[in-house]
Amino acid sequence: MSESAAENNTGFSVYLDRRMFRILMLGIISGFPWVLIATALSLWLKEEGLSRSTIGWAGLIFGVYAVNWMWAPLVDRIRIPVLTDKIGHRKSWILSMQVLILLSLVAWSVVNPVDNLGVVIFVGLIIAISSATQDITIDALRIEQVGEHESAAMAAGAAVAVAGWWSGYKLGGMIALYVADYLQKQGHDNYWQLAFIFMCGLVVLFNIALLMIPEVSSEMRRKRQLEDQQKLGTGVGLPAAASWFASTILSPMTSFFRKNGVSIGIAILSFIFLFKIGEAFMGKMSIVFYKEIGFSKSDIALYSKGLGWVTTVVFTLIGGWFAMRAGSLRALFLAGVAMAATNVMFSVLAWTGKSEAMFALAVVMDDVAAAFATVAFVAFISRLVDRTYTATQYALLASIGTLGRTLLASSSGAMVDALGGDWGLFFIITALMVIPSLILLWFLRDKINFKDKREAAAES
Repeated sequence: MSESAAENNTGFSVYLDRRMFRILMLGIISGFPWVLIATALSLWLKEEGLSRSTIGWAGLIFGVYAVNWMWAPLVDRIRIPVLTDKIGHRKSWILSMQVLILLSLVAWSVVNPVDNLGVVIFVGLIIAISSATQDITIDALRIEQVGEHESAAMAAGAAVAVAGWWSGYKLGGMIALYVADYLQKQGHDNYWQLAFIFMCGLVVLFNIALLMIPEVSSEMRRKRQLEDQQKLGTGVGLPAAASWFASTILSPMTSFFRKNGVSIGIAILSFIFLFKIGEAFMGKMSIVFYKEIGFSKSDIALYSKGLGWVTTVVFTLIGGWFAMRAGSLRALFLAGVAMAATNVMFSVLAWTGKSEAMFALAVVMDDVAAAFATVAFVAFISRLVDRTYTATQYALLASIGTLGRTLLASSSGAMVDALGGDWGLFFIITALMVIPSLILLWFLRDKINFKDKREAAAES
């Protein structure tokens, strides 16, 4: 399909646009590190006998995703010597972070978490920092694959990116769990360490695929950034070094409020902060819950990862189509209600006891809701960014969402302990957490206007 045809298409055929395959691969690369620091690390610590609270607090390493906006301006401006000229600005940063993730897996393969918990968490932090840094450029590269006013293609790209992320996370997690389970059954005491070595091969394959993704020229972006820098230098009288720093750090922040206004801007940021907190509380403890209720690693791999992947990918694409038709704001509201409803299903599973049928149903419905919510959320913040500062603004907006989920959800294990291990009540509380964000979204419903390419052309 041609790009011009994709601009006006709001049907499923927009997914046949060749740019969507590139975006899919970028999503996979982005999602895979979460297998390591969410699924693998949590279950590894659990099987080594560490407490729920310890596992929950270990999740603080996800906090780096909430603050990667702090170095996003530098990633947006600084060129990596040699690599940038060889493969492009965005890809050079992604490849460098992938190398750090690879080295971290090698480090994990030679340590024991019981004797070296601090080392294990520190290496997990390195993985999280590398992953959060590569996400800055992955999101920018993904957004820049699509024209600024191509509303349908942007929604489709958001859906494909989410499908890719979940593919990297779900399929990667399924592979990791099956490999670890197989090695354990073969009698290897260090089965997780061996599994990490296996996952190094997946990282290498991702990097080969990365090199095949084209990157648009950064010259126009650099020209606009330089213009902002020169305005600060001449208008405010700053020296060259100070104007570079100010334009790099401050301009991406101020342009957001210039576009939306201060009060609406704050409301948008508050909504982003609150929207997925309940989902994060549940997600942080889901693997621990599955294990405690009696499911094996293979069960979790089959239902939560394998079945969950199929459901998530299918309904992510449907969610993208729905966002094209209904608009991001309406899709966000309906998805928020669905997320709350599906959390309640896990309460039913907790109160009724182990049931493979109920487990499968709860996982499917939760993944359906999460797919719709994530697509609408990604499309929403993707359309808010200024293309002059794509990486920085997207990182800032996404980080604010992660900040709420990470800082607050890190207490999820402590909450379960405080509730006396009452998983059912825990999931009910997570369902109620979505309400404040939906109130904010209702307030914003008539105050955010997105223009598609045809509307922009009519005004020009």
